[in-house]
Amino acid sequence: MSAGEFIPGTAPDKDCTDRAVYGSGSTLDSYIVKTVLPPEDEYPNDICPPKYHSRAKIDTLNVTNLGDGIIGATAAINTPSAAITCTSVTASGNITAASFSANSKAFDIPHPTKEEGRLIHGCLEGPEYGVYFRGRVKNREEISYPSYWKGLVDWTTITVNLTPIGAHQNVIIKRLDEDKIYLQSKGGMPIDCFYHIYATRKDIPRLEVEPEVDKGS
Repeated sequence: MSAGEFIPGTAPDKDCTDRAVYGSGSTLDSYIVKTVLPPEDEYPNDICPPKYHSRAKIDTLNVTNLGDGIIGATAAINTPSAAITCTSVTASGNITAASFSANSKAFDIPHPTKEEGRLIHGCLEGPEYGVYFRGRVKNREEISYPSYWKGLVDWTTITVNLTPIGAHQNVIIKRLDEDKIYLQSKGGMPIDCFYHIYATRKDIPRLEVEPEVDKGS
């Protein structure tokens, strides 16, 4: 080999392993960088092909465009131990959460009888996680709970409202237990009434209605 003679080298094999990112977390509230790619038919064959994020993980997401800031999702947004704070959330699908808190709660739907209108109702609120069922009892002296209530509610919290139909029947709650409510009417008069039955859930902790506020936090 003479001085200055060019000898072709051998390019190392490509390593296109899809590795997880590493390093320390940046605390800067910065934009996500988008790489400028050449047209696909001009992309070099001798380098690793580009990848896009089909999955992502982030500690804090800040949508800065207050007028049009949108987080769009056609699948799930999973925040198992974090909070999502938004001025307004609009969803066309389901929002599922272990618990949900708001200053007010309502439903807003297209009006069922006015073509151009909408119907908005506020949610009834109370100092408990309560459930209910209702119906009509006729010519019977017992009201059975739904089968799932045995595992869902504390039966000692059950309350009952009765509305006689057609005539005053002097209907009373004779007793109740874990399975049903026993009725009694004056003189054995046939019973016909609407009922509305409430109870408190036992499968979750009781609602803390007036929690102590830590003024130092």
